[in-house]
Amino acid sequence: MSTQTLTQAAPNKNKNKNKALPMAKKQTSQKQQTRAPKTTLNKSNAQKTISTSNTSALKVRMQKTTSSALDKWLSLPRKHLDEIYKHARPGELPQGDTRGTAILAGGPLPKLFAKAANLLAWQGKVFDLFAPDFNSGVVVNKVSPLGLNLIVAKTYRGASWMDGKETIIIDYSGTSLFAKQIRDEIREVEPGLYLGKVWWGKTRILDFALETHQVIPA
Repeated sequence: MSTQTLTQAAPNKNKNKNKALPMAKKQTSQKQQTRAPKTTLNKSNAQKTISTSNTSALKVRMQKTTSSALDKWLSLPRKHLDEIYKHARPGELPQGDTRGTAILAGGPLPKLFAKAANLLAWQGKVFDLFAPDFNSGVVVNKVSPLGLNLIVAKTYRGASWMDGKETIIIDYSGTSLFAKQIRDEIREVEPGLYLGKVWWGKTRILDFALETHQVIPA
C-alpha cells in the first residue's frame, strides 16, 4: 500500500469517528429520556402507596374509636345514655350504609344481647334518596339473618320527643304497616357515630347505635 493511499484513508477514519460521536451522544440522550418516565412513575406509585397507607390507618383509628365508645354505651344505664344524647347535636344525616348495634340499656348481658340481635334480627340502616339539601330522605332497615333491606321509613329533621331540641327523626308512620307505631331519633355524638332512641307509640323501648363508614380526619 502506498503512502498516498494511507494518507487518504486517515481523513476517512477521522470523519467516521466524528460521525460516530454525535450518534453516541444522541443514543445516550434517548436512553436518558426513556429512563426518566420510569423514575417519575416510581415516585407516583410511592405517593399512592403512602396515601393508601395513611387512609387505611385512619380507617383503623376510626374503628377503634367507635368500638371503644360502643363498649362504654353497652354497659351504661339508660339514664346516662339519655344524658349523652341530650348533650349531642343532630349532626349530618348519615348517607348510604350504616352498621347498627342494639343497646339494651340496664338489661342483663347487654353485649350478648347486641351480638344476638345483630346476627338474628337487625344489622343497621341504609340512608338514600335525599332531598337536594340533604336534610331529608328515605331509610331502609337491614333485617333478618340475611340482612335483607326491608321496613322503609322517612327521615328528616324535627323536634325530639326527649328534650324538644332538633334531632334526626326516622318515621315509619306513613311507610310501614308493620312498624307504623315506631319512631326513631338519632344524634351524632362523635364523627360517624350516632346514638339512637326508639319509641313504640309514646313508650321508650330501646336504644341503638349507628356507625357510618366515614373516615375521621387527622
